[in-house]
Amino acid sequence: MSRPGFLLSAWPWRSAAYLLTGAVTGAAALVGIVTAAAVCGALAVVLVGLPLLVVVALGGIPVAVVERSRLRLIDRDPVSGRHRVPAAPGLWAWLTTRLREQATWRELGYALLFAGLLWPVDALAVTVALFVPLSLVATPLLLATVGGGHEAKVLKQWTVTTWPTAFGVAVLGLLLLGLGAYVLGVAAGARAGLTRLLIASREGELGARVVELARSRVRLVDAFEAERRRIERDLHDGAQQRLVALTMALGLARLDAPPGPLAERLTTAHEEAGKALAELRELIHGIHPKILTDYGLQAAVGDAADRCVIPVDVDLELPGRPTMAVESAAYFVVCEALANVARHSGADRARVSGGHRDGRLFLEVRDDGRGGADASKGTGLTGLADRVSVLDGRLALTSPPGGPTLLHVEFPCELTGAADRSA
Repeated sequence: MSRPGFLLSAWPWRSAAYLLTGAVTGAAALVGIVTAAAVCGALAVVLVGLPLLVVVALGGIPVAVVERSRLRLIDRDPVSGRHRVPAAPGLWAWLTTRLREQATWRELGYALLFAGLLWPVDALAVTVALFVPLSLVATPLLLATVGGGHEAKVLKQWTVTTWPTAFGVAVLGLLLLGLGAYVLGVAAGARAGLTRLLIASREGELGARVVELARSRVRLVDAFEAERRRIERDLHDGAQQRLVALTMALGLARLDAPPGPLAERLTTAHEEAGKALAELRELIHGIHPKILTDYGLQAAVGDAADRCVIPVDVDLELPGRPTMAVESAAYFVVCEALANVARHSGADRARVSGGHRDGRLFLEVRDDGRGGADASKGTGLTGLADRVSVLDGRLALTSPPGGPTLLHVEFPCELTGAADRSA
């Protein structure tokens, strides 16, 4: 409503349609509820009307269905109102399930409120904000037709006998019609908010929020991995190439310089440049290794095993490649696990194995160290668990005192070919 084009958009008319259909639906609901209650009261004398009261109790269900359909006129987000599925087939199981759940009584309460109070408010809002301004706008037409050019009744209260007055009233009606559009928007928004509050399924809303939270986490992970790849690419193609050129220039200058203090300084500078280049390569590899992007998880895990300070056996067979987020998370979990093995376990040998089956990628890191790993004593294992849980994965750690230690990780994913994943 704060946008300049609100008056020229379809929202004022959609708000008017929502309130107008609410007045009609509420009146129909009032007639239906009163009729059903009267029939049940009359038949209660012969004990037939008492079972029929169940029909009145269930009367809120169709009203809620209609209200959820009407909400689509002005509410972009659909309102869920799922009822529980009966435990057994048949009418009796359905009735007992409906009468025991809170949603049925909440919808009945809304139906009573709607039939007794809300629909007159809808009708009043439409009358004041739409029909009254339209009646004022139609004054010249009424003067020319019904009044025969002599007089016209405005809202059946005031008599207009001249054309300038008729057009002045029409201009006033246009101004009130613009103001009434905002009144309709406010009234329809308030009514929709109340309806959503009373008949929306709490479980459905919670489920929708959980789904959106999971999707937002995946989007954040994808954005984070894309940023890591961008930083790695910029460092690899920018700063690393400049350091390579600087190292080569210092090496050539060192060869051309005559023996003496200058040659010694060039030698020192060349060695420092080489160390800086090696550190930069390690940094780039830690951000996002190029081998992982180019050749996949299997080759990257083999490279990480070769770089480990203790011997590591690798038994990883993958017929394809997982998604980029899963592939990156799995690689860094293996790297962190191998780093923990090298720093804390005192192991002589480690083993990385894994594969893909039943729609899940699984990895295992085993070592023959002293064991006793505890996630509560540091943030390394906690960080691994957080990285895995973001992608709906599972992490299990078995590390009894004396060893061995086994870290098991699973990710739900499907494998694709490199070409398919790039596409």
